[in-house]
Formats: sequence, C-alpha cells, structure tokens
Amino acid sequence: MSSSAKTPNLKEINALKKKLNWGDVPAIYYLVSSSLSELDGILSHGFDSAYKTILDRNTWNLSALNGHRDNDGNIQVKTKPKLILRHDYTHMGYELLCYPIIDGERINQPLVHDNTSPFQIWLPESMRMLFRINSLVAFSIFTYQNGDEADLALVKYAYYRVEKLIKILSESFELVEVEGYNIAEFYQEIERKNGNILNSDMIQKLSEN
Repeated sequence: MSSSAKTPNLKEINALKKKLNWGDVPAIYYLVSSSLSELDGILSHGFDSAYKTILDRNTWNLSALNGHRDNDGNIQVKTKPKLILRHDYTHMGYELLCYPIIDGERINQPLVHDNTSPFQIWLPESMRMLFRINSLVAFSIFTYQNGDEADLALVKYAYYRVEKLIKILSESFELVEVEGYNIAEFYQEIERKNGNILNSDMIQKLSEN
C-alpha cells in the first residue's frame, strides 16, 4: 500500500462507491466510512477522544517530564513522554491502543497524581484506546473476497489515516515500540490466508505480532 500515486480523500472514495453501487451502499461500508470520517476530524472536532486528550499537554505531569510553561504560556518539556502503541484487531474492528512507559515498564493500571507518571491522571479504561475503526476486520475480509475498487480504496485510506495519526503522536511522544501488524500488513495476511482469519486465536495472534 505505497503512496506513490495521489491518495483519494474520503469524499472521493464515497462518491466512487455510490457510483459503482448505483447509490446502494452496504451497511458494513458505511460503518467503516463513518469511523474514518470521525478520524479525519479527531483533532479539530469538538468531541473528546483519548487521542486528543493525551496530546493535550495540560494533562501531562510536568515534574516527571522536566517541563515548564514558557513566557507565552506554552508547555515545554525536556523529556518526551514514552509510549508503546499497539495495533489491535477484534471482532469489533480495529483499535489503536497506547500504554505509558515508566522506568522501562508498560503501565496498564490507573495512576492518579503519581510522581513518576507522564500524565497527571492515567485511566486505562478511558485513555488506553485512542480510537477505533468499526468493523474493519470484517470489512477487510469482505473486500478481499468480494470487494470492488472503492472498498479497497477505503482500506488503503484507513491505513494512511492511521499512519498519519501515529506520525503526529511521534512528534510529541517517544514511541518506544509500535506492536502488531499495521493495517496494510493485516490485509496482506488476509490475502495470504485466503480470507480465513476470522477466529479468536488468529486475530489475537495478529494483534500480538
């Protein structure tokens, strides 16, 4: 899924899908497209998201990061917060998960005003999942087996969008590791296994690789 050619935007892909299907867009396509539309505005829309929250430096623990506010009121840190990201695939869809790293250890429990935590408050239940693309696993299998040009373009768009959002994170955080198959690699696994990946053990394995 290289980006050698211009990648169509979501509006263009949706228009192509309607054209190819005479306006009759399948529900599973709509679920994925709607999730991607939310991702397109994840930083600009008013609704809260874990992705937006962790990028808000006002939530960071400045004492743990050797940080301060400059004369303009902007937060500056000498030490970037450390994160592990994980591509996670479930029957619900695709999720990008994050885990803070403290003293080399992955943190998966709540921390409130902990001196060593990069965040003032870390609540895994609401902050670990940065975002979800609904039904992406089932849609990717459908695309491999019966999809058209627009379906494949939507999978590619999901890949490019997620990679861009990870790149934005890398500018503010030290990403110690990004675990699991990215969306392009996941789709290649679907091709390699001829679409036969929709079972719990296989999906768990792909998320852990």
